Amino acid sequence: MAAFDKVKVLVLGDSGVGKSSLVHLLCQNQVLGNPSWTVGCSVDVRVHDYKEGTPEEKTYYIELWDIGGSVGSVSSVKSTRAVFYNSVNGIILVHDLTNKKSSQNLHRWSLEVLNKDSSPTGVVVTNGDYDREQFADNPIPLLVIGTKFDQIPENKRNDVLKRTVFLSEDFNAEEINLDCTNPRYFAAGSSNAVKLSRFFDKVIEKRFLTREANQMTGFADRKRFNFKSLHYD
Repeated sequence: MAAFDKVKVLVLGDSGVGKSSLVHLLCQNQVLGNPSWTVGCSVDVRVHDYKEGTPEEKTYYIELWDIGGSVGSVSSVKSTRAVFYNSVNGIILVHDLTNKKSSQNLHRWSLEVLNKDSSPTGVVVTNGDYDREQFADNPIPLLVIGTKFDQIPENKRNDVLKRTVFLSEDFNAEEINLDCTNPRYFAAGSSNAVKLSRFFDKVIEKRFLTREANQMTGFADRKRFNFKSLHYD
């Protein structure tokens, strides 16, 4: 392999939402035939051309870190995962479009990473509402991806997609909804491919092309912020 600069992107979400299938599709451009549970972390690499077709074009490696999806609140579980949360440049939040709980848990996942230096208390969930406490400011680019789009009944798709719009607004992130068993969702020139490329460009810019501190190395001293109110029915 050529010696390209690289960035580290976490892929987070509950078990069973399709993170491994997504990573395989992104890195191998193939459908994963026999997905299995990820224990700990699995890493794959995608080659990305930053600002492709422009004078600034440059090739980078995107390391996609697929984190095991247990959402147990046991401190030891979160402490074990915390070893993967160092020097992160971007985060892809993955949820199952047929499972509203997996969408709600994205807030828990993001906060676990952003507050990795804090006590692993998680986020309190009561009837779908989240504790509106203050959290560490987030300098890390985010992308929200919904999977299993093909499994949503036709008469429910509008309602589901409305919720995903609100979800992406909560994270100030773009959203992609897809079926990981169909590569056409990332066909060249498609809106999904453009969004993905734009996200990776942003990750690279934050890592290499800005003066801001952009790696997760000291959140305790950063500003605090609130998520916007959630919009789940």
